[in-house]
Amino acid sequence: MTTLLEQAFAEVQRLPPEQQDALATLILEELADEAAWDRAFAQSSEALARLAHKAREAKRAGHAKPLGFDEL
Repeated sequence: MTTLLEQAFAEVQRLPPEQQDALATLILEELADEAAWDRAFAQSSEALARLAHKAREAKRAGHAKPLGFDEL
């Protein structure tokens, strides 16, 4: 365990049980969410590669142009 995580847990131990449980819930949800994203990306790598290839082809053919965030 890292020093920073040890420090965070030491601080959390000073909180009332309800707040400790709330923080534990947030941490566990975040870990589960990260695992779900990892699985989703692992399962979609071929589809993402096809989309990237299609985008490169569209750019080469002159069918794509750069857009700013306000133009999306």
